[in-house]
Parts: sequence; structure tokens; C-alpha cells
Amino acid sequence: MESNTRPYRSVLYIPGSKERALDKARSLPTDAIIFDLEDAVAPDAKAPARATLAAALREGGYGKRTKIVRINALTSEWGLEDVRALHDAGADAILLPKVNTSADVDNLADMLDPDMPIWVMMETPLCVFNAREIAAHRQVTGLVTGTNDLTKDLGCRARADRLPLMSALQMIVMASRAARGVVAIDGVYNRFRDGDGLKAECEQGRDLGFDGKTLIHPAQIEISNTAFAPTQSEIELAERQIAAYRESQASGQGVAVVDGQIVENLHVVAAQRILAKADAIRDMAAE
Repeated sequence: MESNTRPYRSVLYIPGSKERALDKARSLPTDAIIFDLEDAVAPDAKAPARATLAAALREGGYGKRTKIVRINALTSEWGLEDVRALHDAGADAILLPKVNTSADVDNLADMLDPDMPIWVMMETPLCVFNAREIAAHRQVTGLVTGTNDLTKDLGCRARADRLPLMSALQMIVMASRAARGVVAIDGVYNRFRDGDGLKAECEQGRDLGFDGKTLIHPAQIEISNTAFAPTQSEIELAERQIAAYRESQASGQGVAVVDGQIVENLHVVAAQRILAKADAIRDMAAE
């Protein structure tokens, strides 16, 4: 499994059929790109989009951005051809939609090299119930929340606080953490001109433990990148916690204290994770 210290703050959907968008994505400050052959491409454009995307990936130029291809469902008339055309085109992972069980992931894994990472759309109630076994699959390294599909299938209301989806969101995060090293990405925010609403939802997703958010427009990148990055105060606190803990260990003291709070090994682990993420973000920006 891949380490989730690599930044996935922003994961931008790009239609695989649009050459201009594929080219523009090479310069956008997004951590990852989902090249979409499913929802973003009309049925009569699937075949040419497949060829367009394969050519763009082989041309390269996407730098350190993680390149993820969302194929059509394997049960559709396009899914198998998507895999044949794109499995060796330069993608870093294949994103599989319409998954309900780990057996669905097996169907894709059987068509790929064993070292090709698979990401999974978590977009049905059954998929969420099976999140733990899906995340534990030997090739799964990422879970992408499909909040629009979940809202539709649940028949719930779309609320700003996302209360009707809270159990599903938490189950996806818990499954990713139980699997260790599996990335968990929050769903899209549909009102892409509403910066305040996006900021609030990003902060909620970060508080829940998601690594980042899927985005539908480049204008959303900066807000998502900021929300899912450690703040300067968090970085400084992490540095002080590690220093205090090391000093207490070196001096033989049993307890380290920072800002009136005890610092134990578990706090040091969390602090080290924050600093590793900050380092990874700096490395990404140094491209």
C-alpha cells in the first residue's frame, strides 16, 4: 500500500475527451487528477475519448501529480476496452466505479499487472457496508467518495452539514485507516462558485479524517489545498511536541508537557505525520 503522507489535498476531475482541459491540467496546482472516462464523457464520445486520453498520458508533462484514470464500469459496454487501452498508458492508478463488493475489484485486478494500484468509487450503500473488505484488497490504495450517488440511492436530503451522509463518510474513512496506507478522498462540492460553502465542507472533511477532496473545477483547488494542509500553528506545535518528548526521554523524565498538556508517544506519532505531510507538500510545490 502507498503511504498517505503523499499529498492528496486536491483531486481534480478532468474529462478524458477534452484535449484543452487535459493540456491545462499539466499546469494546475492540484495534487492529483482523475481523468474521467465515465460520467464526464457522453456515450457516443467514449471511444475517441479513450484514444485522446491515452495519447495525453503517453505524452506526459503532469509532473508530480498523481494520475488516476476512472474507467467505465466493467459491466458496461466500454469498461473492458478502457482497461485494454489505458492500463499501460502511464496512469498511476485505475479508478473503478460501480463497485459493491471486493469481488468487483477482483474482476479488474485480474486484468491488470499485480503492481498496478486500484482506486475504488464508494458510491452505493452496499459498497459502503463492504468498505472494510474493499479497502483491504491487495491492490486497493485509494477510496473516492461518491456523495452525489450516495445521496440519490439513500433518498436523503442534500444538507449543508451532510448529516444524512455522516455514517457513510465515517465508514469510508475508518475502512481506509483500518487497511493502513489507503487514501480516503471526500466527495465533490457541486456549487463550484460558492467558495465559502466549499471551504466549510473541506474543513468538515478534514476534521473527519479525509486526505483530500475531489473537485469539479480548477477554481476549487486553492481552497481545498489550504483546508487539507497542516496550518503553520499545527506545524509549530508538532515540532515543539517532538522536541519536548525527546528531551524528556533523554533526561529520564517520565512525562513531557507542552502548553499544559501531556505529550505521549501517540502524540509524537501524530506530530511526525503532520511534519511528513508538510514536507511532502513543500516537495510538491517545488516542482
